[in-house]
Amino acid sequence: MTTAIDTGLVPEPREGPPIGGDGFFEVEIAEIRRESDCVVSLHLEHPSATPLPAWTPGSHIDVLLPNGLLRQYSLCSEPGTGRWRLGVLREPSGRGGSAFVHDDLQPGARIKVREPRNNFALGHANEYLFIAGGIGITPILPMLAQADAAGVPWRLVYLGRSLDSMAFTAELARYGDKVHLHADDTAGLYPLKDLLGSTDADFHTYVCGPGPLLDFITSLTTGWDDRTRFHFERFVADPAATLPADGDHEFTVETTTGVEVQVPVGTSILDALAQAGIPALNSCREGICGTCETEVVSGEIDHRDSLLSEEERDAGDTMMICVSRCKGLRMILDI
Repeated sequence: MTTAIDTGLVPEPREGPPIGGDGFFEVEIAEIRRESDCVVSLHLEHPSATPLPAWTPGSHIDVLLPNGLLRQYSLCSEPGTGRWRLGVLREPSGRGGSAFVHDDLQPGARIKVREPRNNFALGHANEYLFIAGGIGITPILPMLAQADAAGVPWRLVYLGRSLDSMAFTAELARYGDKVHLHADDTAGLYPLKDLLGSTDADFHTYVCGPGPLLDFITSLTTGWDDRTRFHFERFVADPAATLPADGDHEFTVETTTGVEVQVPVGTSILDALAQAGIPALNSCREGICGTCETEVVSGEIDHRDSLLSEEERDAGDTMMICVSRCKGLRMILDI
């Protein structure tokens, strides 16, 4: 997650599809394309040809698959087209979502989705440096289009284990030498220290990719004079953020309907509520997707997510109940 920046972008209002009480609505898979040896793209449209809701670069959507799994995918088409595109990496060690998309979904199938949310918005800058690792290219693609259309100087370093594994490379060719493709199997590790060595440069850096890449780049930017120039999005949780802390204690959660639930050490608020018959929508259970974000009426929050900015944490009015806890003995949630 990054420091929140007002992009000045307001999606134009459009008539959208009918949305259910849980926020989900149905879309149809118009097309599935093979984008690399491990990535497919899903092209989504509304069954009645109603334009899908507007969005801004960096947005993602919740997808409820026909097998009951809930997943989050970044939108990687161009905003304003009325259709959406997702890029899905096959995860051999995943929990079944990507395998289902790759092996079982077919054009014409229908899936349920929720409206786009943006935790990785593109802010104003005089120049951009984009770094994508693997499937991290998906939220970056529409950012490139926006920066290019605005005439703001930019460059992209796209890292992958091999060229065959790197999706959307043909699409990126239109940008010429603004894009640098780097495959580890033929070129070794990319010299990121040289790329990010300047502490007083004017460019803003946007990074998305696997955890080790983000952790390494974070370490390279700690000396920057202006830390607001660094923006990133995680696809997996920061392990250090979700570890149990010394002194974890039991506390009470009260809902706005007056139900009180005890949350023992080692049990998340999400699980404690579910055991009490108060299930909340959730997906990642790692504090990275935002699906279980819940408003806090009162109580001091022990934030352990990898999503909220420092400003959002300081506000103390929302939390990810899959990982975060209460610093005190009691809190009230709007649930």
